[in-house]
Amino acid sequence: MFGLCLFVFSLVFLMAFGLYQKSKPILAIISLKDLLFSSIWHPTQGHFGLGSFIAGTFWVTAIAVIIAVPLSILTAIYISEYASGRVRSFAKPIIDLLAGISPIIFGVWGIIAVVPLVRDYLMPFFTKRFPFFPFVSDNYTGFSALTGGIVLAVMTFPIIISVVEEVLRTVPFEIREASLALGATKWQTIKYVVLKKARPGIIAAVILGVSRAFGETMAVLMVAGCAMGVFPKSIFDAAYPLPALIANTYGEMMSIPLYDAAVLLAAFILLIVTALFNMVGWGILLHIERKQA
Repeated sequence: MFGLCLFVFSLVFLMAFGLYQKSKPILAIISLKDLLFSSIWHPTQGHFGLGSFIAGTFWVTAIAVIIAVPLSILTAIYISEYASGRVRSFAKPIIDLLAGISPIIFGVWGIIAVVPLVRDYLMPFFTKRFPFFPFVSDNYTGFSALTGGIVLAVMTFPIIISVVEEVLRTVPFEIREASLALGATKWQTIKYVVLKKARPGIIAAVILGVSRAFGETMAVLMVAGCAMGVFPKSIFDAAYPLPALIANTYGEMMSIPLYDAAVLLAAFILLIVTALFNMVGWGILLHIERKQA
């Protein structure tokens, strides 16, 4: 049992080691700086710049976080502090069900509903009223970083809501009673006492949500546009995140020298960033649990 546990624990290190070994050929020829900051992607000519893909990843993830975080926190506050037991027992299974839906379903929903919304309503609205960065774009298809961010935001709702709601419920009820006894309203108690006490856990929930959005593949691949070599400069520009690059290109054109090494380097970077986000988030949650114990 100890050996099996050790094997499972070591899998992440084995994957990281394998990806690093496979990406060493391109690191030996091209500097890491050129790989990370160049946006020129022409494998047949020996150019493997990952800059545009990294920028697309951060665009989509940032939009998803901006949309998801306030909505998720307010939802968690309502479920934890205001909702009746009947409403809470109805809402939590729905949130869990949302977490279990396949990403491909979110991608299809994004194509059917979100792409027309962005193309026909959001883009005309913002470009006419705010004709400056980050709303100016020549992409009128609706497949954009904003579309991918909206879909990812919906996908990250369950994990942020669930973690924040659990953290809020760990705040001792006596603290709430003390605040109310001093004359504070219920919202003042939540705003200045409960949220302040639960701040580390809320930060951890956001970090876990970011890591969930950062590594998502299929839904983003279907709705973000994925224009090769395009550096997104607007929320309405097409974006090509790293997970979509790996899923869309690995296995193709493997006869080109260093092509597989470049794609596996992208996978290695994605693994490292996602692992760091998860370690920080779970570390904060473990600290809260130990403090409560």
